[in-house]
Amino acid sequence: MEVGVKVTVQDILTSVQKLISVAFSTYIVRPVGDEKVNLKPVKLKSPQDHLEHSLAIERRRIRLDHEHVFETLMQESNMEDCHCDNVSDTEEDTISTDLTHVQSIELVLPPHANHHGNTFGGQIMAWMETVATISASRLCHSYPILKSVDMFKFRGPSTVGDRLVFKAIVNNTFQKSVEVGVRVEAYNCEEWTTGQARHINSAFLIFNAVNDKGELLIFPRVKPTTKDGLRRYHGAIARRRIRLARKYILSNKEDTPSSDLWDRSNQTYLSFSNVATLTVLATKCGWEITSTLDNIKIFTHEESNILTVKVEMQVRIPSNLAFFLLSDFRLRRQWDKHYLTCEVVENVNEDEKIYHITSPSVNGDKPKDFVVLVSRRQPCKTGDPYIIAVRSVTLTSVPPSPNYCRNEILCAGFLIHSDGNNSCKVSYFNHVTSGVLPYLAANLTGSSKSIEDTASACIRFLQMDSSRIYSILF
Repeated sequence: MEVGVKVTVQDILTSVQKLISVAFSTYIVRPVGDEKVNLKPVKLKSPQDHLEHSLAIERRRIRLDHEHVFETLMQESNMEDCHCDNVSDTEEDTISTDLTHVQSIELVLPPHANHHGNTFGGQIMAWMETVATISASRLCHSYPILKSVDMFKFRGPSTVGDRLVFKAIVNNTFQKSVEVGVRVEAYNCEEWTTGQARHINSAFLIFNAVNDKGELLIFPRVKPTTKDGLRRYHGAIARRRIRLARKYILSNKEDTPSSDLWDRSNQTYLSFSNVATLTVLATKCGWEITSTLDNIKIFTHEESNILTVKVEMQVRIPSNLAFFLLSDFRLRRQWDKHYLTCEVVENVNEDEKIYHITSPSVNGDKPKDFVVLVSRRQPCKTGDPYIIAVRSVTLTSVPPSPNYCRNEILCAGFLIHSDGNNSCKVSYFNHVTSGVLPYLAANLTGSSKSIEDTASACIRFLQMDSSRIYSILF
C-alpha cells in the first residue's frame, strides 16, 4: 500500500502555512503464517480521492520501472569508463572519495523499536542522515543541509539488541550538491561474532551547503580510486539524470507549454506526467457548457489565462472497443480532417507510442506538424475510465522540417467511461495552445461547427458496422 505524508509548518503570528516536505511511503503487510495477505481496496468517496488513487497507480509504475531505467543509464556510463578515468587522473584539486568514508555503529534499544520489537524506520533514517552529514562535511568543511533522499528501501528488518553498522561515502559531486551513499548492515549477537552481516537498507542522500550569507557553496570534484568507487561514481550520475527529469516533468508546468526531450532517463516520468496531467485536468471544477447537439456536449474551462476544451460524446459501443479504436492514432485520419498524415515513429511498448502528425494549413499559413507521445491505460478496477493521454515530446530522430511549422500539444486525450455493455461516454480534452488554437478559434467564436462536425464523425466511426471494425482491428 502507498501512504502519502505531507509536512507543513504554521507561523503562529501570521497563520501562514509553509510546505516542508512531501513523501510517499510504500508498505507491505507481514503475514502471520505462510498465507499471503490480500488488502481490501480503498473506498474512494470524493473526486480528490479518485485523483490521488490514479496518481498513486502512476507512481507505482515509476517505481517498478526505476531499476530498468537505472540499469540502462549505467550501461551507457560504463561505455565511458576509460574516458572518465583519464579525466579523473588529470583533474587538479580533486579529492579522493576514500577520504569521505565514515562508519558508525548503533545499538538498537527498546526506545528505538515499535511494539513488535522492530526498529523504527524513522530512527534508521535519522542515524543514516547523521553519518551521511559527517561524510559530506569532509568535502565542504561546513554544515551540509539535507536536500532529498533517493531510493530509500528497507531490504530487511532489525530488532532490539541488533548492532547496526552505518557506512557512508561520497559517490559524486555536482557543483552545488553532493550525493552520499549509505549502507546499513545489521548483526545480532551470533552474527556479530561470526561477522555475518544482514544488509537491511541502502539509500542515497543529496546535500547542499551554504555560507554565512545563505549562498550555496560549490563542492570540490571527487575522484574514485577503486572499481567499486567508479561504479558508485557513475551510479550517482545516472540517478542525478533521473532526478532532474523527474523534478522537471512532475513539476507544475500547466501554464507553460514545453516539449520535453524523450530519452532513456525520462521515459517513465514523461509517461507519468502525460497520464497524470490529463487526470488532473479532467477533475477540475468550473466547466461551462457552450454547445449541445444531440449526443455531443462542448465545455470550456478558463484558469490562469489557459483555455481548455472538453467534448463529451455518447456512443453506442462497448467502452473497451472504443478504447482500442481511439488509442490507435493511425486510424484518426478516418474521422478527423485535421490529420493529414499520422505515423508511428517509435513503438515504445504496448501502452506508449510516439507519433508524427501533420495537419493542414490554416489561413494560408504553413502546414503544422506535431510529435506526440500517446499513453494509454486500461481501468484498474470497475468504474475507472480508460485513459488515452497525449502530449508533445522532442524526438531527435524527427527534427523540425522547413515544410512544416512545428507546434506543441500541452495536454490532450480521451477518458472513456462505460455506461453499460454496449454504450459509453467518450470525453475528449485539449489544453488550447498556440498550435491548436487556429483549428478551434472559429468554433469558439461561433462562426464554425468544426468541433461538432469532428465529434459527429468520431461517433460515426466508432459506431460503424461490426464487420468493418473486425477488418480494422484484425
